[in-house]
Amino acid sequence: MIARLRGLLDSAGTDHAVIDVNGVGYLVFAAGRTLDRLPKPGEPVTLLIDTHVGEDHIRLYGFLDATERDWFRLLMTVQGVGARVALAILSALTPDQIAQAIAVNDPKLLVRADGVGPKLAARIVNELKDKTAHLSLAALTGGGTAAAGKGGNGAAAPAGSVAGAAGDAVSALVNLGYGRTEAFAAVMKASRDLGEGAELQALIPAALKELAA
Repeated sequence: MIARLRGLLDSAGTDHAVIDVNGVGYLVFAAGRTLDRLPKPGEPVTLLIDTHVGEDHIRLYGFLDATERDWFRLLMTVQGVGARVALAILSALTPDQIAQAIAVNDPKLLVRADGVGPKLAARIVNELKDKTAHLSLAALTGGGTAAAGKGGNGAAAPAGSVAGAAGDAVSALVNLGYGRTEAFAAVMKASRDLGEGAELQALIPAALKELAA
């Protein structure tokens, strides 16, 4: 199995790139965000590879980092999500954005991806909620999803570590008797809906509305 390719970028299309490794061109399918970050043709490039072997084909899927590759694999564990849809999701959203959508139970974010309707988006959120709890929390606290590339062993920041008005809102909800994790998720959802710089007076009622939904 091919796990990594290191060579020169020969060319890139809308959904693939050709990597020249010692004179052999490897066709590698990739997400749009990955292709946008590739160097110019003729320059060196290294891609992590997920190799898929079918009855009549061998396909290579390429990623610039382990986090992106691991999310690709996670997404494909969901019924109805194949390689094409997984790449479409990674083209539309960053791994952190996917983690946030799952953490705050907001499948509408996933509908941005081509081929993902409301039902499939809801299934993705429901099926991956438990599998990605540590990744989602890390993304929400600003820790990113780097833990995914290490088998999820990275330590996530605690749910109350967010600063500013959002942190105060989480503390207020905890004082009202809500669990810290659910309070954090509600505040993050409210913060995103209200926009950057939302004040405490607006965050608390919006988060309470999320908790009551």
